[in-house]
Amino acid sequence: MAECMLRASTIAAMTTIASARRDWDEGRRRFAEAARHDPGRGERLHRQREAVLEELRRRIGAVYTLAELAATYGDAERWVLEAVERHGAPAGWSRTAALAGDAAFHAYSLGAQDYAP
Repeated sequence: MAECMLRASTIAAMTTIASARRDWDEGRRRFAEAARHDPGRGERLHRQREAVLEELRRRIGAVYTLAELAATYGDAERWVLEAVERHGAPAGWSRTAALAGDAAFHAYSLGAQDYAP
């Protein structure tokens, strides 16, 4: 019984990580596309992404796993907006903060101890 519960918990965690990684990869793709099509917007998006990366470094540190990053992603909607706003958000920033957040999570995931492409 305990083994089944542990296996179910492990499967749920792996599903959460896989789902988060799909979100991050899609965000990275959309971020790159948006930045490429409009250089002015791209500059603003990069500043937003940097604000989120700075906050991730503060919240998680330099040594982390994908599971820890995915857990942080679970409540990121609230604090991503706060981080971007704190760093001098430009007009219309709230429409692109989630995109910059996902791109930041993608970039940060590359440094996870257990990262594998």
